[in-house]
Amino acid sequence: MKLIFLGTGTSQGVPMIGSTRAVSFSSDKRDKRLRTSAMIVTDDGKNILIDCGPDFRYQMLRAGKDDIEAILFTHAHADHTAGIDDIRPICYLKGKDIDLYARGEVIDALKERFAYIFQEGENRYPGAPSVKAHEIDKEPFTVAGVEIIPLRASHAWTDVMGFRVGSFAYLTDVKTIYEDTYRLLEGVETLVINCLRLTDPHPTHMILPEALKVVERIKPVRAYFTHISETMGFHAEAQTHMPSGVYLAYDTLEIEI
Repeated sequence: MKLIFLGTGTSQGVPMIGSTRAVSFSSDKRDKRLRTSAMIVTDDGKNILIDCGPDFRYQMLRAGKDDIEAILFTHAHADHTAGIDDIRPICYLKGKDIDLYARGEVIDALKERFAYIFQEGENRYPGAPSVKAHEIDKEPFTVAGVEIIPLRASHAWTDVMGFRVGSFAYLTDVKTIYEDTYRLLEGVETLVINCLRLTDPHPTHMILPEALKVVERIKPVRAYFTHISETMGFHAEAQTHMPSGVYLAYDTLEIEI
């Protein structure tokens, strides 16, 4: 299997509208970050999406992808959910429902914000995306033949859900990790986790020293940081602050998992 980083930016992306920071004018493609999302591609070519933010349409076109089996939602914030309407052509062209997997409160939020998608009966808008929502909590579940283990973590004022597949784990928008989740992360070889910036603590996101403590505890073979803000600065320069085996992810990066 492989993972494609569809987007690695924070909620406002990089560059941010109106920003005058030097990184906003960088010619390095690694400094152009869409909102955070990733795609697991199975060995038989099935695509499992992690989060569906406002840049979803362009991310799919850029990656040359035209199908997904399911969406795994980490949490309900707009930068991770606001692209759900753009699954419409997949539902129409492929003639299929898209399975959504999320915690109950996330499904409730989606139903409130996108009521027309979940509406049933004769008043349902015929062009709305066709979905099937599945509530997840602690129990592993299977998508496209792949077992997925939910990983609960804290985003300060709300919980988020990460996911483990084999020796790979993905966690974003995390401030702290619960002890029972650390036990589920034992043996992880490839870790993806958020790292907002180098310094200046944030109330809901890890910065570099916090993210490195997590890496040190889990001890993966390699770790990739995502959900990166413009205050991280230039990719090439920020990478020099990373220890061996730790990398800043960037949009379109593909890794084997």
